[in-house]
Amino acid sequence: MKKLYEGKAKIVYATESPDEVLIYFKDDATAFNGLRKGTIAGKGHYNLAISQIFFDYLAKHGVKTHMVGIVDDLTMRAKKTEIIQLEVVVRNIAAGSLCKRLGLPEGKELEKPILEFYYKDDALGDPLVNDYHIEALNVATKEELAELGRQALKINELLKEFLIKANLLLVDYKLEFGRLNGEIILADEISPDTCRFWDKDTRKKLDKDRFRNDLGEVSEAYKEMLERISL
Repeated sequence: MKKLYEGKAKIVYATESPDEVLIYFKDDATAFNGLRKGTIAGKGHYNLAISQIFFDYLAKHGVKTHMVGIVDDLTMRAKKTEIIQLEVVVRNIAAGSLCKRLGLPEGKELEKPILEFYYKDDALGDPLVNDYHIEALNVATKEELAELGRQALKINELLKEFLIKANLLLVDYKLEFGRLNGEIILADEISPDTCRFWDKDTRKKLDKDRFRNDLGEVSEAYKEMLERISL
């Protein structure tokens, strides 16, 4: 298979179809824009399995995704999309960079979700951008930006409803989208790598913050997330 792209957490390969790709999920882990690197045992498998559950759930509720199917424990078959160079972030509870930027205490529940956009550029550290930056960079049109926000907030409500049944809080998360045949569809993954998940009662972190902040039991947290949403 021809390798098309390799990122920090995944490798994308060409397939026999020009319209589809294979996405291989790695156990490699990075934090702080690649300044910290390591390996989390089983991460690729857990992230793929968790993403599959979320994508299946969202698809049943009218959200179009790039997932075609699962090839094996580490590989997803997906539609080939033109990835939009924006990370779309939704925040429900103050954590991470939001606390540093606004001086909010970690764990403060926000009155309504905060929607943010980050320009996907590793060399620049994926900076926070607004509508004017996005227009100047010619990354997305105003109509596309509105659609990204609409889909992200719809996904937020669906995921919160899904996770609360497992006694889990959706603190915040990052989404990526792609263009396909004139439509914008959900791409990439939804996993402990791209989301903050907390136990509702104990506020135990079940995501990559355990790796970022040296909390230990990282692989165990990913495994617990998979088990809890599989019920």
